[in-house]
Amino acid sequence: MKVGLARHLGSSANSTVRVIKKAGKNQKGKCNGYKGSWVMDDSYPLFDSRTCPFIRKEFDCLKYGRPDQLYLKYRWQPSNCNLPRFDARDFLRRFKGKKIMFIGDSLSLNHYESLVCLLHAAVPHSSITVSLNGSFSTTIFKDYGVSLMLFSSHYLVDIENEKIGRVLRLDSLKNGGVWKQMDVLVFNTWLWWYRRGPKQPWDYVQDGNKTLKDMDRMVAFRKALTTWAKWVDSTVNTSKTKVIFQGISPSHYNGMEWNETGIKNCAKETKPVSGSVYPGGLPLASYVVKSVLSGIRKSVHLLDITTLSQLRKDAHISSYNAFRRMDCTHWCVAGLLDTWNELLYAFLTT
Repeated sequence: MKVGLARHLGSSANSTVRVIKKAGKNQKGKCNGYKGSWVMDDSYPLFDSRTCPFIRKEFDCLKYGRPDQLYLKYRWQPSNCNLPRFDARDFLRRFKGKKIMFIGDSLSLNHYESLVCLLHAAVPHSSITVSLNGSFSTTIFKDYGVSLMLFSSHYLVDIENEKIGRVLRLDSLKNGGVWKQMDVLVFNTWLWWYRRGPKQPWDYVQDGNKTLKDMDRMVAFRKALTTWAKWVDSTVNTSKTKVIFQGISPSHYNGMEWNETGIKNCAKETKPVSGSVYPGGLPLASYVVKSVLSGIRKSVHLLDITTLSQLRKDAHISSYNAFRRMDCTHWCVAGLLDTWNELLYAFLTT
């Protein structure tokens, strides 16, 4: 294997995926693969993270000392159907010569690295190259001609340097020329919308002809998503390019959300929330996402991972990373994200 390691980061709003029905003769049918619960399965995980050379030190929980491994042994079980198991060789054959791009923040990176590792595990001796080029990095499985790409964009819309400072422009999206050339696009944004102080990468926000010092962040989020949605409708040829929007990925810093008063983070969590319902309910941002996607005329699939991920309070990195920082926002690789990719695989291939 040749590896050049580099630092690198249905209908509109229809979140059903085609899966294998339980009943009958295992015929393919449509059901909601995003409603279900977590069950133990000793055949998991789908790969050994210790054999994947592509995991950033922020996400490599086993390498940095996580002592429990039960979190690796859970499989997502939809309520009335079964997900097809991720088949990496089939994925590589189907997407020969294709380009798949993840666009978003560090959660897109998290998701992207899981997919790279899933594919690498099936073809460990294949020729693989990794390169960094400006705003995006690329992993190419050369023997199959499959390119996985990551485009860093915290807000999807633009931040521009102007005389007054850095301006977040809610009605501007200039990177679409690169994005629309891909065969599969997986978008994500939310994590940075409430960043303030030194962590906020803009000084002003421009809303139409108004330049403001700040505005309601949920309103700004909706306006930016609407700009993105208009771009999809006006620019993307969805008969050629499949468009997916990754649902809101949850954090676990408040135990009251899963009925454990006094818990301030995910540090000691080793098991999922049982059942199919998350006590804390959906985050408000997920309603905004579904609302905006419902207005898109073209075909966009919602990878609706919010509830199933809320149930996985045990799957975060916690302090098991190179920096020993508590992280209840990102996820261990391997782990929960492999299920996101099983759901992505089910949508793309069935």
